Amino acid sequence: MSCEVDCNACIESCERCIEECLAEADVAARAECIRRCRDCIDACVLSMKLTARNSPLAAAARELCVRACQACADECGKHADEGCRACAAACRACATSCAC
Repeated sequence: MSCEVDCNACIESCERCIEECLAEADVAARAECIRRCRDCIDACVLSMKLTARNSPLAAAARELCVRACQACADECGKHADEGCRACAAACRACATSCAC
């Protein structure tokens, strides 16, 4: 898929993951997961915006997106629940397609 398509899927998956983490009884145990998801969402949005307007900063934004997605995938990959696993997979896919 394309970076843009995978960014959108990643954003959606991160939003679902955050909601599931907030519903956990021990939210504090999921704080890092929530932070990584929020960083990932912001990096994906920035990357898509700068790419859409052909900004000279688009390549740097994609690099940031890749780093944020990888960090989020690593953190979400530590958790066994379905939402985190799906988020980790979406983040890995996004990191791969945006790494061009």
